[in-house]
Amino acid sequence: MNKIGTKSMIFGIVLVVAALVMIPGCSPSTSKVAVNPPGTAEGLPFSNGILVGNTLYVAGQEGLDNGKLRPGGIAAETQAALENVKKIVEAAGLTMDDVVSVNVYLADIGEFAQMNQVYKTFFPEPRPARATVQVAALVNNARVEIGAIAVKTKK
Repeated sequence: MNKIGTKSMIFGIVLVVAALVMIPGCSPSTSKVAVNPPGTAEGLPFSNGILVGNTLYVAGQEGLDNGKLRPGGIAAETQAALENVKKIVEAAGLTMDDVVSVNVYLADIGEFAQMNQVYKTFFPEPRPARATVQVAALVNNARVEIGAIAVKTKK
């Protein structure tokens, strides 16, 4: 490679690194931090949450209390699932106001309205973007599983 090609390549690398540093929550030194607060599922082959820079990725949470589904149907399970999401969000130093996206998985789409009644009590306006789908089955024969993404913004 000639001198001009080498200089161009180095300049390109410098531009990419500079761009990464300027993107909030993204830099070459940003590392992943596991967030597994007490009271959430333990001994799993994944983390309950992963914090990268100012962005938290929350794994799907079922309506579990001490490893068992909360009795009472979809409303009770939704309440417990969102309490578990909230524990993870707060353990990472964020709030439910910081949640920007939610995925809801339902065993029965016919329970959508009941899930929504509980769901809306957890999120202030503006509520996060959301996808809700019916799935064939969930682990533990759960009725609902909820995952989220939260971004800490400067206020």
